Amino acid sequence: MKRIFFACLLALFSFNASAEGLPDEGESGLALPRMVSLRSNMINARSGPGARYPISWVYRQKGAPVEITAEFELWRKIKDWKGSESWVHKSMLTGKRSIKLITPGESNIYEYPDYNSKVIARAEEEVVGMIKKCPTGKTFCLVNFENKIEGWVPKSNVFGVYPDEVID
Repeated sequence: MKRIFFACLLALFSFNASAEGLPDEGESGLALPRMVSLRSNMINARSGPGARYPISWVYRQKGAPVEITAEFELWRKIKDWKGSESWVHKSMLTGKRSIKLITPGESNIYEYPDYNSKVIARAEEEVVGMIKKCPTGKTFCLVNFENKIEGWVPKSNVFGVYPDEVID
């Protein structure tokens, strides 16, 4: 009887913790949701967590950011920049942080984290860059594009970083 009471109490506590908006934790022990990037330029996106599930589509852009929303054994449920969800094997993901430009047309790359700063380049929609940092109190991230151009991009123009996230 004590075990049943304890199990019910534990379940109630777990429900309250998630209801209060505390970060969820996946099977890996890492926070959910979290941002990662694609490790390869050929990744099968499946309808479920396992090789027996059919391939829904294939991702073909190495380094593109995705959000892990769930975990099941060696499989990760991901959401991409278009909002599509699928399952991929964890070995196809890397913890390296990247962004993908999501504003239609071209986005400005700024010299400093300020809209009044000099525009040093323009990049097309869906271009991927590697995050260098997103400082506290800034609405911009310092991003490197193909090891050629480094500049500041507004968080509102990208997928791959949360609005209030700080990356040092």
